[in-house]
Amino acid sequence: MTDTQQATEIVEDLFDALRSRDTDRALGLLDERIVWHNVGLPKVRGTSNVGRFLALLARPAFGFDVTMHNLAADGDIVLTERTDALIWRRVRVEFWVCGTFELRDGKVAVWRDYFDTVDFLKGVARGLFRALVGR
Repeated sequence: MTDTQQATEIVEDLFDALRSRDTDRALGLLDERIVWHNVGLPKVRGTSNVGRFLALLARPAFGFDVTMHNLAADGDIVLTERTDALIWRRVRVEFWVCGTFELRDGKVAVWRDYFDTVDFLKGVARGLFRALVGR
């Protein structure tokens, strides 16, 4: 069992690795049998499959950013409330996400994100508008 402070640090480190495009570090924080589930979409299982998605975010034209609003933990379970940003060239798509992270032996074993599709589509529209008007 991971203590609460260590659990929150692992999740914060995961997001820091994603933000800095350090896919190897991010994958090192994941259990090899990870289940990554963006609720409403198919589950992605295993570090090799998750790694393919994370590698896309690390490519030069792409990126990821996050603003953490709230972070809470109870032992091996960490809850996040945040704004994620998916970046493609000049387009920055921001949307609200709540996530649940279940840790096993100090690694993320389940990563489950909940977001509203309409909020995501609004983020796409705002991002495209900003890219078109140069803001």
